[in-house]
Amino acid sequence: MNRTRTVTWRDPSLGITAATTLTGIEYLRAMARGDAPPPPLSLLLGFSLDEIDEGRVTITVEPQEFHYNPLGVAHGGLAATLFDSALGCAVQSLLPPGYAAPTLQLQTNFIRPITIASGKLTCSGEVIHLGKRSATAEGRLTDASGKLYAHGTGTFMIVGPEDRQGR
Repeated sequence: MNRTRTVTWRDPSLGITAATTLTGIEYLRAMARGDAPPPPLSLLLGFSLDEIDEGRVTITVEPQEFHYNPLGVAHGGLAATLFDSALGCAVQSLLPPGYAAPTLQLQTNFIRPITIASGKLTCSGEVIHLGKRSATAEGRLTDASGKLYAHGTGTFMIVGPEDRQGR
């Protein structure tokens, strides 16, 4: 039997514009409230910002059949995407207006398979180091009982408005 999933999103350029005038934490909170559009990928995969503090962010997802790979478990890209988002947003929460934190490196360590039976998962990201040109963060992907499904680390470049001139 065929299944269908329809995804609708708002123009992401509206969020990019907001990010130039809001601090990182203000921008993330605007997305969580619905005042700024979330990234289309979050709508496609079904994850959302749950908690936003300075240097710490949690993202939640309910694993679904459309996340599955041919082996009948969620594709590893789901967990990697959650880490990329949670860790990157944790760094973003500490940045001034107009600054961004694109990913330089991401490492994900898978502990156990993710399935629909896993229930709602929470991916936490926390900044370990924030420098002038780069930042590092670490995170954990757990279920409602605290069972660990994966852990990860990331390195992010700090990019300011002056770095984007002439593009």
